[in-house]
Amino acid sequence: MDTRVTVVGETLVDLLWPVGAREVRAVPGGSPANVAVGLHRLERPVTLLTAWGDDPPGALVRDHLARIGVEVRRLPSDAGRTIVALAYLDEGGAATYDFLAEWAPSHVPVPEDTAVLHTGSLATVVEPGASRMLALCGEQRGLGRTVVVDLNVRPAVQPDRDAYRAVCARLAGVADVVKASDEDLSWLYPGLAPAEAARQLLAAGPALTVVTLGAEGALAVARADEARVGAPRVEVVDTVGAGDAFQSALLDAIAERGGPPEGAQALREVLTTCALSASITCTREGADPPSKAELLAV
Repeated sequence: MDTRVTVVGETLVDLLWPVGAREVRAVPGGSPANVAVGLHRLERPVTLLTAWGDDPPGALVRDHLARIGVEVRRLPSDAGRTIVALAYLDEGGAATYDFLAEWAPSHVPVPEDTAVLHTGSLATVVEPGASRMLALCGEQRGLGRTVVVDLNVRPAVQPDRDAYRAVCARLAGVADVVKASDEDLSWLYPGLAPAEAARQLLAAGPALTVVTLGAEGALAVARADEARVGAPRVEVVDTVGAGDAFQSALLDAIAERGGPPEGAQALREVLTTCALSASITCTREGADPPSKAELLAV
């Protein structure tokens, strides 16, 4: 049985800027790249399809991915610049972002042994690449592969709420699993509780919607079941990459099970592992997901 997860999306450089600091630190990352790194550390066969520019940030990204050991296929692109994100960190380590974004892959060859396709974040909202990602998800789902999308909403690149909500609905319509944070959903659907907003996305077509709730844990909403778990209490260094570590664990579970978890008990088991993965990342600086051994040790 094929168990490879193929991740499609941006790599970028985060400029981490703590409140009150006079200097910033450049850290390679990007949500899809972080997810691929997390899967690699969980010992899941993974391929990252991405693009970067021939510029100093691109060199940082290239060297980072080579050092980590993730299988990377650099996509041909109509853009020649690497995405740069300003990550403003508050006193508690929480980040808000601004982006110098460009995403325009011209061709996306998916490995034949792919079982699960994952995309999301800037790759699904920055044009012209976003339309290509939407088409890719539909094509891959039609081939019988499980399609998973992490909305990872970034209003800085699309401040029109109605337009962004429409993009997310279209993505949900071509996905088997949609993941979002409670902050994502509160921006997309003001006034709705996370479970209610999750059902709005579920109505578009996926089998499962998963919502991270920060320090409160996570919930999952399926057509017939709903599950919720708490989060382990840890000393937070920052939250950069926590959602991506959660997503890596979710994708690993989907690949291992041959599809989305079904039934309340299975949902709780998967959510518990995902929340643990995110919490370990919060104890370290930057996007630094745990290894399989670290998860098993806990």
